[in-house]
Amino acid sequence: MTDISLHRPFPASQVPAWDFETQVVVIGFGAAGACAAIEAADAGARVMVFERNSGSGGASALSGGEIYIGGGTDAQRAAGFEDTTEALAAYLKAAGGPYADEAKCDLYAEQSLSHYDWLKAQGVPYRGNYLPGKHIEPVDDSTLIWSGSEAAQPFCDIATPAPRGHVIQHAGWGGGRPLIDILEARARDLGVEVVADARAVALIADGERIVGAVFRIDNRNRYVKAARGVVLATGGFVFNEEMRRKYCPETFSINAPIGDKDDGTGILLGMGAGGDAIHMEQFFTTCPWTMPEPHAKGVFVNVAGQRFVNEDCYHGRVSRCAVDQPGGKVYLLLDCAHFSQPLDIAQMRIAATGETWEEVEAELEMPEGTLSATMAFYNRHARKGCDPLFGKRTPILTPLEEGPFVALELDFMDSYFSFFTLGGLRTSVDGEVLDRAGHPVSGLFAAGRCTSGLPAWGHGYSSGMSLADCTFFGRRAGSRAAGS
Repeated sequence: MTDISLHRPFPASQVPAWDFETQVVVIGFGAAGACAAIEAADAGARVMVFERNSGSGGASALSGGEIYIGGGTDAQRAAGFEDTTEALAAYLKAAGGPYADEAKCDLYAEQSLSHYDWLKAQGVPYRGNYLPGKHIEPVDDSTLIWSGSEAAQPFCDIATPAPRGHVIQHAGWGGGRPLIDILEARARDLGVEVVADARAVALIADGERIVGAVFRIDNRNRYVKAARGVVLATGGFVFNEEMRRKYCPETFSINAPIGDKDDGTGILLGMGAGGDAIHMEQFFTTCPWTMPEPHAKGVFVNVAGQRFVNEDCYHGRVSRCAVDQPGGKVYLLLDCAHFSQPLDIAQMRIAATGETWEEVEAELEMPEGTLSATMAFYNRHARKGCDPLFGKRTPILTPLEEGPFVALELDFMDSYFSFFTLGGLRTSVDGEVLDRAGHPVSGLFAAGRCTSGLPAWGHGYSSGMSLADCTFFGRRAGSRAAGS
């Protein structure tokens, strides 16, 4: 008998007996899996969801419940922001950089408003107000925030800026859990059967078609038949060190992986069935230095005393560019007017102080005339309201001239640089897993972080893109699987 393996499908001819039979099998019960199950059930299919944990959630439940939505929502209009489908699509493509899937960006932009309506129809509540300023996520129940680099270079010249982070109405951080609870309740109301504590260990194939999956339940292999399709919604591979070393070794320079059971299971299953895994080297990282907000008015330099980014962009873009720098650390330079104690979670330490930037330079043991020249150039132009090197903009662009001065050290291994992977299975806009020739793997679908989707480039990520990708393309994968 063929061995049970993540790396190749198990032959249907060798299944001893089917323990469960249904039409659509969904593996994973986070946002992507829940939305796939809802749409498949709504299309009339019998659906079973298998979750390796004892309940729903996944990485989605650990999030802030923020979804990237634009094109002119009620919250955007009420706050006086004009946004269009074209601007949203342009921003999504810019945020995806060289890895953007233009078809997915265009489709999501085109249907973003209807997706927002769909979320509301499932019972997801939105207060509808706008919260100005730079935030990781609201601490109250506000809806609309700036959640990316929309108003910063180079993105602001590509697409008209507008805030697009839409957060579930929920007091405090952590709106992902109530979001999942709502989606789970909707799936169950539609008759979706949920099997918990079930770990996927193989797909099942009949010839070239995927017709089911094998799960480890109660220490036994259970064989599940899927008459129409299997949807993978299992998350990324941030907790699989072997896969990270093979595909995404840069993540070993930082120290705080975030996710749930993101061990690459779905990606390995898809690859074993012939699916193509793409952009596997891409990852998101952030050190939440934007809390408190005045720190965005500071200047980041590397160990050579040189700037490398416009500090007014999204905190994840700043952090991702920081990790590209040599020396294992960067410094955030602030003057007395803009310093406030960082959040403890950031684990940033004061590395140097001085009455002049020359003194800070000396205390950091940088060569004379490096950091001090950087700050002299920066301040001279900031007084004129311009940043010729990186395009930082007012009012965040401001000279740093009020001593004493300070350098905060962000060490990549010691400071809090959380991260997760972005690469995954190549899929069509309908969630079909594609092989290396671009052809669908029959009967196999995928959505969420086990795919390469809207959030494809670590340097362009915006908060809310992952949940946008999970919920929207999870829906499309479920719908397509139900119709197979």
